[in-house]
Amino acid sequence: MTNKYKVGFTLIELLVVISIIGVLATLALVSFGPAQKQAKDTQRKSDIKQYQNSLEMFASKGNGLYPGENSTVSADSTSGGLCGDLGLTSCSSDPKKSVDASYDYKYQSDGSVSNGTSVATKYVLWAKLENSTNYWVNCSNGKVGTKAQSGFSVSGGTCPL
Repeated sequence: MTNKYKVGFTLIELLVVISIIGVLATLALVSFGPAQKQAKDTQRKSDIKQYQNSLEMFASKGNGLYPGENSTVSADSTSGGLCGDLGLTSCSSDPKKSVDASYDYKYQSDGSVSNGTSVATKYVLWAKLENSTNYWVNCSNGKVGTKAQSGFSVSGGTCPL
């Protein structure tokens, strides 16, 4: 005896399964959003720490003085920024900077450059965090932590923490 009907799935069954898979994929992607933001914030903290290490090495070679940028500069710029002042050939930049320019590593010190010599004795490095409304701040006095974006201000390399 042969069966007249083929064994298989109907179109309705296939559409139901495909839509369930689509819903599950959407839920999975939405749940990874906060994890991705946290990962980017961790990268920011690590990059700022690397800049801080470079600054300390610069100061150890330069009589304890840091690059003299009394105005706020982009840390990752090789021209007119901290990266160029430190003589680095490879500079880390914020993972979101290409999409949103407000995400940028910043640097400011209390000094200036006089006759080609840095005269700064303290500095502040900071980056905007994505997973909160805070900045991540590293200061030359060893203070490290978060500071709220509202009312955030750095003047003359003074640590805001």
